[in-house]
Amino acid sequence: MLTTGNQLKAARALAGLDQGTLAKKAGVNINTISSMEKRGAEVLTSGLDKIQSVMRALEGEGIEFLNHGQPGVRLVK
Repeated sequence: MLTTGNQLKAARALAGLDQGTLAKKAGVNINTISSMEKRGAEVLTSGLDKIQSVMRALEGEGIEFLNHGQPGVRLVK
């Protein structure tokens, strides 16, 4: 599950996407991606629907979200 801004930023970097491209793929505004990433290590406060849209878009790019005691990501593609 996508839980923090740092996790999002790492996932986006692994997928090789800029904020604008990810926003388009997820169907959200670029400001949403920017605001989510600015949360850093803090838990995301965006609506669950937006978080899930972003998460699904990244999963479509081969990203797997890890939460084994600490949020992480890896590229599985």
